[in-house]
Amino acid sequence: MLSIYKKEIAAYFNSLTGYLAIGLFLSVTGLLLWVFPDTSILSNGYASLETFFQLSPYLFMLLIPAITMRSIAGEKNEGTWELLLTRPLSMWHIILGKYLGSVTIVVLALLPTLIYSYSLYCLAQPVGNVDTGAVIGSYVGLLLLGLAFTAVGIFASALSKNPIVAFLIALLLCFLLFYAFDALSGLSLISAYAYTVSLLGVQSHYEAVSRGVLDTRDLLYFLSITALFLCAARLLVTRYRKNSRQLWWRGLGGMIVILLANSLASYYFGRIDFTAEKRFTLSPLAKRTMSTLPEGVHITVLLDGKLPAGFTRLKRATTDLLSDLKAYSAGKLTFRVINPMDGDPSQQQETTEALAERGVHPTNLNVRTETGLTQQLVFPAALVTFGEEEIPVTLLQNRMGASPEDVLNNSVQNLEYALISALRKVTSGGRPLVGFTEGHGELDNLQLYDATQSLMNGYQVGFVNLDSINPEGLSQLDALVIAKPIQPFTEAEKYKINQYVMNGGSVLWAIDQVDADLDSLRATGDQTVVARRLNLDDMLFTYGIRFNYKLIADMNCGQIPLTVGNMGNQAQIELAPWLFYPIFVPMTAHPILKNLDGIRSEFAGTLDTVAAPGVRKEIILHSSPFSRLLNIPATISLQLVEEEPDPAQFKNQPYPVAALLEGKFTSVFANRPVPQGVDAAVAVPESGKPAKMIAIADGDVFKGEVNPTDGSPYPLGWDRYTGQQYGNKSFLLNAIDYLADDTGIIALREKEVKLRLLNPIKVKEERIYWQLFNVAVPLIVLLSFGLAQQYLRKRRYGRIPLVK
Repeated sequence: MLSIYKKEIAAYFNSLTGYLAIGLFLSVTGLLLWVFPDTSILSNGYASLETFFQLSPYLFMLLIPAITMRSIAGEKNEGTWELLLTRPLSMWHIILGKYLGSVTIVVLALLPTLIYSYSLYCLAQPVGNVDTGAVIGSYVGLLLLGLAFTAVGIFASALSKNPIVAFLIALLLCFLLFYAFDALSGLSLISAYAYTVSLLGVQSHYEAVSRGVLDTRDLLYFLSITALFLCAARLLVTRYRKNSRQLWWRGLGGMIVILLANSLASYYFGRIDFTAEKRFTLSPLAKRTMSTLPEGVHITVLLDGKLPAGFTRLKRATTDLLSDLKAYSAGKLTFRVINPMDGDPSQQQETTEALAERGVHPTNLNVRTETGLTQQLVFPAALVTFGEEEIPVTLLQNRMGASPEDVLNNSVQNLEYALISALRKVTSGGRPLVGFTEGHGELDNLQLYDATQSLMNGYQVGFVNLDSINPEGLSQLDALVIAKPIQPFTEAEKYKINQYVMNGGSVLWAIDQVDADLDSLRATGDQTVVARRLNLDDMLFTYGIRFNYKLIADMNCGQIPLTVGNMGNQAQIELAPWLFYPIFVPMTAHPILKNLDGIRSEFAGTLDTVAAPGVRKEIILHSSPFSRLLNIPATISLQLVEEEPDPAQFKNQPYPVAALLEGKFTSVFANRPVPQGVDAAVAVPESGKPAKMIAIADGDVFKGEVNPTDGSPYPLGWDRYTGQQYGNKSFLLNAIDYLADDTGIIALREKEVKLRLLNPIKVKEERIYWQLFNVAVPLIVLLSFGLAQQYLRKRRYGRIPLVK
């Protein structure tokens, strides 16, 4: 077999055709990756070879048939096949020798492409910021594809005596094997078996491996395809022998073994994630969610079409994650990617309105082209559907002040959390219940409109009157929200809340301990800020939290409009910083606040944690270091905006404004009489079940502004004066997800994906150099190899020894 192996390699490189095929492959690859703008790595901006591994299968469809077409067909055409059969070699030795020789040539053709990795290493920002593990894993996937395509080429060469015919047959078979099954799976006629059909083709397996993840199912599939076509090639060349019937039966038995092995592999499999952050490794929670997923869950991704590079990356990350989830769901999960902007303008308008009714809104992008900037609408969202339930999922996580690359990277990090959360909600048999208390002057329906509407995408939301609801009704809630009460709670109401907490209920406290209001200030010019008595201090202190009677003045603050004069009959209005509208920038790594925009507040206070046995406490939000406290009572005036704050007075430590508590809370009513109006037969234990709380020292963080012209509500976190969107809505959604879920799903937001970009300055200044380098150097390497091989060949065979 070794002699056949050496002969195959020598025969290929002894002809000019062999060098031309590899040279053409390297030239096209270099031009596509480094020159042509639509596929150029330099235009993409990311330090990644994903484009190379996406294009390689189509280039392999031309390269590998050109390498293998003469393996057997050439021998038959030149009349040397019969001579080869007379040698003391088994048929397997001949087939495997030719196969391994062709594989070696494919590997040699790939070696010059390692120059691309070196170029990325030099161009990355900083230098070396490349996921080498992912590149290695992707090359492993490309090698597996090469093994399979080479086996197909050997089979095609055994079918014909004409090398050109063998080339065309191999090209057709590789194309069908790669593309046909995936295309068939998209037909509505076989939609029930779409997942199984797609698994029969190469494309789904290669796309899984080319990311840098080696799955035993994909490995076994490629090895099976390789073995299948090599066995078929052997049967073809031995079909006229006496024992051919026995060989056919053996081949049939081998096919049955291959099918059984692949079937078992779908249930028992393992994965190796080569990427640095293990970004394609699903969390145990995601795997459990998929294993218990009911039949008929479908996800529609609304992100397709010609997209900018960053959104293309987001789309690829989404489909990669969905492919992994689909694999662990055993086909119960299906998904498709569509472009909502397909069709004529009227159809686009209808689609946009229909998606808006579902809570999906487009993002307007400014895309830079050769002729300037053009606007493009994209829908970075997905719809998770199960039966009659449908939940929209926002894929793009905006963050004020972050670069577009950071925003998209944060979105990629958040994908697993967003999709798993939606899947669990849509299949839970009923959305979790969230109740907002009323009856104490809390935020009204209009102020909470966007908060409740946003929560309704994943929850059932309602209002709870603690005076009339019974403990059984309260216990049905998954989370209770107390949003800015201004009137005191009765002891009976506190008893019900305490009973709810003792039974494991979760509470979100958004409390204002001070009575201050901008509208009152506008009316009088100044206001004396006094304490607000809510009759909750003893309860909160027992639970481990204390809301202080202080007011924060923070130099990192929002703005308010003030009249600064008149021009004719027109008032001159300017925006001025208002120290009592702090913007709290999340600095914690806690998943509730990770990568969120600043949180807008109004007249916020501070809080402290106090000793409470069995309760874990964590401060999750602070004021800025440039803030100070005002003790209550205090007088504040709009005239403060005209004064320049003294920085020396504001250089203090950050003050805590939000805390998280979890554990077994102590009952507030232990060893106390039952309040009037409460059924004394209902006993409350001194220590309850594990529960969770979030405490925020501002009641306005969940208050949406209202348009004074028509009374319509603005989105939560929207500042109508500055036109900025803050992170209040995301904070609320994450907080409720944390409180209402017992599986720890919020921890999925801790996932980190490192952003790897090219150095834009180096790319701009050295573009021509790197284009020439990556197009020319691989060809120079090939040419040098060819010249060295020809020199050695002439040196060995050029001198004919004299016979004496």
